[in-house]
Amino acid sequence: MLRVTGLDVFIDASHILRDVSLEVGERQVVCLVGRNGAGKTTTLRTIMGYRRPARGTIAFRDAALERMPTHAIAARGLAFSPEDSGIFADLTVAENIEIATWTRPTGRPGAERIARAYDVFPRLRGYAARGGTQLSGGERKMLSIARALALDPELLLLDEPFEGLSPAIIPTLAESLAAITRLGCGLLIAESNIHHVPPWTDRLYVIERGEIIFAGTLDQAHRDGSVLRVIGGKAS
Repeated sequence: MLRVTGLDVFIDASHILRDVSLEVGERQVVCLVGRNGAGKTTTLRTIMGYRRPARGTIAFRDAALERMPTHAIAARGLAFSPEDSGIFADLTVAENIEIATWTRPTGRPGAERIARAYDVFPRLRGYAARGGTQLSGGERKMLSIARALALDPELLLLDEPFEGLSPAIIPTLAESLAAITRLGCGLLIAESNIHHVPPWTDRLYVIERGEIIFAGTLDQAHRDGSVLRVIGGKAS
């Protein structure tokens, strides 16, 4: 479904991504794990068109994305929830979710897409009239992902969805992500903590200093001492 090949990205004079390649198959859950500053966010933002690669290709269902504007990429069926949530503080919860249905018309009615977002994040239903500034950090994360889901995407890119959340809310969010996969939507998740990687992840990539240093299963990563040392775990 998504294939990134040989991606090189510069920010000013800094070489941020070096020959990054990864794939997300149909309905797969793929995690990109790395320390802060390793290149995870740049990878996702480049896929979404916020940054242009100096070299490499980004293909989604055989369409080349690397020169497309962000709105055209979203129209192709990719949605993005940034690390800072990026919700519209001046809009209510309901308005934040509804606006995504205007952005990408699909065969699924807008009301159905909104209802599906609330089904995945039922807590937001009771907060529909609240403004974005009246939500906790965890609720803003939920709203950000719910808004992206209302776009009716085929692939959802999540940047650090568990970052900064209290331990009490992490299992709830993880179950919501599992519910999204049951709807048939693929996930590409950037994560700095390997312990937050869902156990149902299909493939794991580890990025360090802008380079992919590991590609395999979560179980293989846990057995690789060098990988665990890079991402803050401990080798057994």
